[in-house]
Amino acid sequence: MAAQINPSILSADFARLADEAKAVEGADWLHVDVMDNHFVPNLTLGVPIVESLARATDTPLDCHLMIEAPDRWAPQYVEAGAGSVTFHVEAATAPVRLAREIRAKGACASMALRPATPIEPYEDLLPELDMLLIMTVEPGFGGQAFLDIMLPKIRRTRELIKKHGLELWLQVDGGVSASTIEQCADAGADVFVAGSAVYGASDPAEAVRALRTQADSATAKASWACDH
Repeated sequence: MAAQINPSILSADFARLADEAKAVEGADWLHVDVMDNHFVPNLTLGVPIVESLARATDTPLDCHLMIEAPDRWAPQYVEAGAGSVTFHVEAATAPVRLAREIRAKGACASMALRPATPIEPYEDLLPELDMLLIMTVEPGFGGQAFLDIMLPKIRRTRELIKKHGLELWLQVDGGVSASTIEQCADAGADVFVAGSAVYGASDPAEAVRALRTQADSATAKASWACDH
């Protein structure tokens, strides 16, 4: 199972988003953090910017909605050009219905969990999803330190995915860097959001390649991947 690297434009230069998107065109997805200053204490990008980014890059957009009322807004991000839309289960009113609507509109449906939200109550929802996002920092700001206490949660989530025989991506977001990505891959993650580790590098494209190499190497040795 090849690792996927998703650079987060939250760490990019917002005045040059089209150029910053092109700088990581070897990435699997471009991660777009949408914040509304209600669900999280920060305000970032909305539908018009996603529409513009979709026109500016061939890299598919992975929109992470850290917003209230995702049931209302998530479908609009699919229509704006997102290839994957992630909603927070803590904010969704009807997560199964929302996941099905996102899929019906042609995008991948993903559900995110904050660090304190356990995975176990949502086991029955997993077949409705294409990806599950485990936050490894509190959502709202880039540049935070990785919370290593999330590693057991990543392992438990991977075990549930295997238990049900699902083809489900397991994404991690927050503090992912050269010093943490191997731990995440060993625990069971296969999709990695990296912000400052990519856009803070002198060569963002090379940073993507280096992170992918590290993740693939760790995955090849991981017990969960060997048993897959």
